[in-house]
Amino acid sequence: MGDKTNNELDSRHEILVGLHVTDNTQYDLYRAGMKPLLTEMGGFFKQDLHVSEHISGESNDPFNRVFIISFPDSKTKEQFFANEQYKAVRAKHFDPAVKSGSTIAAYDTHPST
Repeated sequence: MGDKTNNELDSRHEILVGLHVTDNTQYDLYRAGMKPLLTEMGGFFKQDLHVSEHISGESNDPFNRVFIISFPDSKTKEQFFANEQYKAVRAKHFDPAVKSGSTIAAYDTHPST
């Protein structure tokens, strides 16, 4: 099996998200506040990108942040976003920091053999 970590050996549920962040300080506070819960639930950010140009798409507000967030499965993702601790951090920091956003894709990964 080589040098693969447990995360690489397991199937995962991932979402690709695009956001239009208008307040980076508040958004950083949101990330810091939600990350311990995300980690506790087995989630992590697989990719996290600042986007400088939005060429095309269906969004009225161009994305300036794109990321992939990975969860052990779709049920864990639902539990994470429904968690009261997460909702409190989101209301305090995410809502005033983000003008718009959307899930671009949701998918399950499968281990390579």
